[in-house]
Amino acid sequence: MALFVDVVTITVKAGDGGNGCVSFHREKFVQAGGPDGGDGGRGGDVIFEATDRMHTLMDFRFKRKFTAENGADGMSNRRSGKAGEPVVIEVPPGTVVREKATGRLLLDLYESGVRKVLVKGGKGGFGNQHFATPTRQAPQFAKPGEKREVIELQLELKSIADVGLVGFPNVGKSTILSVVTSARPKIANYHFTTLQPNLGIVKQGDDSFVLADIPGLVEGAAEGVGLGHAFLRHVERTRMLLHVVDISGSEGRDPLEDFDAIMKELEAYGDLKTRPMIAVANKMDLPGAEENLERLREKLRGTGIPVYAVSAATRKNFDQLMYATAEMLATCPPAEPFSEEALGELSDMGGEPFTIEVDHGVYFVSGREADRLLNSVNFDSEDSVNWFHRSLRRLGIIDALRAKGAHEGDSVVFGDMEFDFVE
Repeated sequence: MALFVDVVTITVKAGDGGNGCVSFHREKFVQAGGPDGGDGGRGGDVIFEATDRMHTLMDFRFKRKFTAENGADGMSNRRSGKAGEPVVIEVPPGTVVREKATGRLLLDLYESGVRKVLVKGGKGGFGNQHFATPTRQAPQFAKPGEKREVIELQLELKSIADVGLVGFPNVGKSTILSVVTSARPKIANYHFTTLQPNLGIVKQGDDSFVLADIPGLVEGAAEGVGLGHAFLRHVERTRMLLHVVDISGSEGRDPLEDFDAIMKELEAYGDLKTRPMIAVANKMDLPGAEENLERLREKLRGTGIPVYAVSAATRKNFDQLMYATAEMLATCPPAEPFSEEALGELSDMGGEPFTIEVDHGVYFVSGREADRLLNSVNFDSEDSVNWFHRSLRRLGIIDALRAKGAHEGDSVVFGDMEFDFVE
């Protein structure tokens, strides 16, 4: 059996935009050709696609870094650089994408065939053709392309199923799945036989629905005890639950206490306790089942949770249970995708626009806008240097330096370059 993997960490990076080109038209008999530097190409996007070809996240154990192609630099004669190719990351339907550092849910790849862009590639920089003015006819500078940072993501697979089977280990969930569907899960008489969610399709007349056997929960599962915590995510999308109990108490536990313990775990994990539910009293063929069944029915009277008595071992009463499940499912609202966070904040390099730190009288300027500005300047061109000074004022860096205590002649460091502060 293939290894089941439902949580992985990967890194992605959209392509950087290509740099604009500094070039001037050169042609025989044309003495003063104007600027003709082309623009840089746009970087490739990071795209996720849900596909039925994948059923687990196992492939990501062997490839964890995904990088889109950078845009090509602009060229002379007003030629733009080639756009970078996107990177398309295929995932199984039901996968959600979170930002690892913050836990924000960024994408929900709920339906097969759906493509979603996580991060757009960087825009290409303008060539020097864009900076010609009546007073600046030969600009010696161009804009660099926008950069993109590496983003660490966590992918989680949440099974797409209409109905979930929940309950303690060894209460017969896998056997029930094998009885009502053509699925053939591993079945044995010891705890945690099921180490992954198993899905099967139940055909009921003209209708059908997907039934999932979720690995057994134990008390404290929502806090990470046992295997249950790792698989509770697979119940999140289910529209209703079949809560299976060993009504015979064959392992020395009280089935009513089992029922309460599982309900407590479902409540602790989220709103799962309020999902439409049918209580399935399994193992009716064993001694003690009839007495406990009456106790369970009495306990659930008035709660709206119906009780169906079955025996997976002898395959009795499953037609009634499946008809009741199909009937209840028809009244349940359709499952909705999880709400996604806005992706705009991730479309560019993160961090503050600029920060200023003072160390022994030296002012160190760093940050997203500061780095971008420094990369945009051609310090061999007076026009470009003048633009740099105007940009420092426009971004508020001059005022911020003054507020930090900078005076005429103090040292200011940008990246690996040092300047004197000038009022």
